[in-house]
Amino acid sequence: MSEKNTKLNNKMMFKSYVNWMMYNLSLYQPETMQAPALVKMFGDIREDLYPGDEQKQQELMARHLPFFNTEPFLGCLIPGIALGMEAEKAAGGDVPDDLITAIKSALMGPFAGVGDALLPGTFIPILLAIGCGLSKDGSVLGAVFYMVVFLAVMIPLTWFLFKKGCELGASAAELILGNDLKDDVVNALNTVGLVVVGCVASQYAAFNIGWTYVEDGVTLVDLGALINGVWPKLPVYLLSLLTYWLMAKKNWSAVKVILLFLVIAVVGYFTGILVA
Repeated sequence: MSEKNTKLNNKMMFKSYVNWMMYNLSLYQPETMQAPALVKMFGDIREDLYPGDEQKQQELMARHLPFFNTEPFLGCLIPGIALGMEAEKAAGGDVPDDLITAIKSALMGPFAGVGDALLPGTFIPILLAIGCGLSKDGSVLGAVFYMVVFLAVMIPLTWFLFKKGCELGASAAELILGNDLKDDVVNALNTVGLVVVGCVASQYAAFNIGWTYVEDGVTLVDLGALINGVWPKLPVYLLSLLTYWLMAKKNWSAVKVILLFLVIAVVGYFTGILVA
C-alpha cells in the first residue's frame, strides 16, 4: 500500500468490495443506475475516512450519487480506483472532486465494453454450453458446474481488480486510457463472443423438417434427412439469418420474433411439416 493512502486498510477495502459486489444492481434505474451501490460502499466507511466530520461525509456521498454504470465484475476496478482516490483525498492529498468524477466517467464506458464482451458474450455462454451438455438427462450437475466455476473465477478476479484499483488510484486511469489497446481488446472479444453464441445456437437450437414423400408405404423422399445430409443444421442457420434481418433491418423486437417462431412451430407441428 502506498504511503499516500494512509487511511485505507485491508478491512476497509474488503468491506467496500463486498458492498460493491452485493449491491451493484440494487435500486437500478435510469437516473443513477449503479450509483446507489457506490453511495452504500462509501457510506459504510465514511467515519473511517472523515471521523466526526459530517460536512465532509456529506460531500463524499454527494460525489458518488450522479449516474454511474459499467460491467460490474471487471468494472469493479473503477470503484476501487475511486476508493483509492477518496482515501488519498481524506488523508490530505490534492485530489480535486472533479477529477474523481471525471475518471469514473472516462472508465465506465471502456470497461462496460470489455466486460460485456468477455463475460456475457464469451465466458458465460461457454459455461452454459458445458452446463447444458452435463444436464441433458435432467441432471443438476450442469447447474452446479456453472455456479462453482463462475464463482471460483469471479471472486478472486474481482477482488484482485478492486484491490489493485485501490492501490493505484488515479494512476490506474492513466495506465488504462493512455493507449489504444482497449479498443483492440473490445473488438477481439466481441468477435469471439459472436462465434461462441453462434456455436451454442447451432448445438442446441433445432428446426426439424418432417415432410416426407411416401408411395406404396415406402418413403421415397425425407426432406429433413436430405437437407441434413447435405448441410447439417441448415434450417437453423437460415432462421438465424432471418432473425438478424428482422431485428437489424426491420427493427422487430425480440418478443415479436419469438411470437413469429411460436406460430411457425405450432402450424408446422399440426401440419406435419415440422417434427419435435
